[in-house]
Amino acid sequence: MKVLMKSPAFALVLALSGLAAVAPAQQPAPEHPPQPALAPVTAPAPEANVSPDSVVITIGAQNVTRAQFELLLAAIGNSTAPAAQKRRIAEQYAELETLVQEAHKRKLDEAGSPELKAFIALQKDSAMAQGLQKQIAEDTHFSELDIRSYYDTHKNEFEEAKASHILIRFKGSKVPLKPGEKDLTPEEALAKAQDLRKQIVAGADFAAIAKAESEDTGTAPKGGDLGEFRHGQMVPQFDQAAFSLPVGEVSEPIRTAFGYHLIKVTERTSETFDQAKPQIEKELKPKMAKDAVDQIRAHTAVTLNDAYFGAVPNASGPQTLPAPAPAK
Repeated sequence: MKVLMKSPAFALVLALSGLAAVAPAQQPAPEHPPQPALAPVTAPAPEANVSPDSVVITIGAQNVTRAQFELLLAAIGNSTAPAAQKRRIAEQYAELETLVQEAHKRKLDEAGSPELKAFIALQKDSAMAQGLQKQIAEDTHFSELDIRSYYDTHKNEFEEAKASHILIRFKGSKVPLKPGEKDLTPEEALAKAQDLRKQIVAGADFAAIAKAESEDTGTAPKGGDLGEFRHGQMVPQFDQAAFSLPVGEVSEPIRTAFGYHLIKVTERTSETFDQAKPQIEKELKPKMAKDAVDQIRAHTAVTLNDAYFGAVPNASGPQTLPAPAPAK
């Protein structure tokens, strides 16, 4: 049997899959919604009576059987595409294969430019790498013990806190200075935050002070309410305080790139194993597959010539607070 995806054609499957993915969006919407039939009849799928060895596409002198075409569909993740989309993918493949056949006639794969040969080699390598990742994912399995072990070692991922805060910015803060307000030094901002905390500890209302003094314009109108958040959603200093501070207490001023925060945790909960299990089952297989790929990368030495590529840039990105939770 003739192999459908010769290496140059296979290199083009990536382009084909990109086109196929948008094919449904290219179909015009009907002017009027279809009316329900009085007696609906389920018609058999067009391919129902087509055998695997039957030719379904002819491109010049090349014949493509149903089995070969469905192999291509599987390769681009469209095995269950409806008939209309399969037709569009077939048309796109035919367009690509037409050019591939002409490229072979011109011997571009043998006598093409160095750039073309490098491109073909890169596409082949990319396909091999994707094939390996797919194989690793398919070979990855986990047990009930794996789920329990993951839960026990990642319990903090299933913790959730509900908190409010008051933000006092200082010079250089990532929070813009309000018009007409003094640009406080870090020392002045700290002193103000400490004074506000004393007022709250003495009995002042946290929410009222947040509305009047907090410079987080997203949460101040709601009394500083940040809603619920999990580990990792806040900048590290804020995160550490929010998940260690006793519920109901007001923190000492916590410094971040935004300013000084007074944090009050009103609730902290943690999902049980049974509550977390469905989410773990959903995420564990891709996590394990990624870990396996990372292990392969970790055992392969990679060195880049700094004389050519330059010094390693600073990889630390900007820190941000999450958007405030919607009011309930």
